[in-house]
Amino acid sequence: MPDTPPKVERSDAEWRDTLTPEQYYVLRQKGTERAFTGPLTYHHDSGSYHCAGCGALLFASDAKFDSHCGWPSFTLPAESKAIDEHEDISFGMVRTEVTCARCGGHLGHVFPDGPGPEGLRYCINSVSLAFRKAE
Repeated sequence: MPDTPPKVERSDAEWRDTLTPEQYYVLRQKGTERAFTGPLTYHHDSGSYHCAGCGALLFASDAKFDSHCGWPSFTLPAESKAIDEHEDISFGMVRTEVTCARCGGHLGHVFPDGPGPEGLRYCINSVSLAFRKAE
C-alpha cells in the first residue's frame, strides 16, 4: 500500500499566486464552473486526472463516462483515500461535496445516480483537474 502523501497547506496568497482566478474560485472558494464550458467535459483520452491544486491523483480515464450533466463525470476515484466527502446543505439542497484529500480543494459533488455496481456519479469541475496522458 503506498504511503499517504503529505497534506498540502498554503496561505491564501500562495493559492492565489499558484492558481488561475477560475481555479481559485472553484478549488478554494467552492465555486462551480458553468455547465458544458470546461475543457475536460468531453475529453476521452487515456490517462489520469489529478488535482489542479496539488497534483494528487484523483481519477483514472477508464472511470470517466458521459453523463450529459455538463461536467466531467466519473464512477469512482482512483484510490478510496484520494478524496474526502462532506455534507453540503448550501442553496437549499442536501448534497455530498467531494474535496481533494491532499489539499482540501473543492472538486464537485457525488450523486447516487451513476452507472456501474456502485451507482455513483462524481460530478467534477474541469478547472479543478489536470489531465496527464497515458504514455
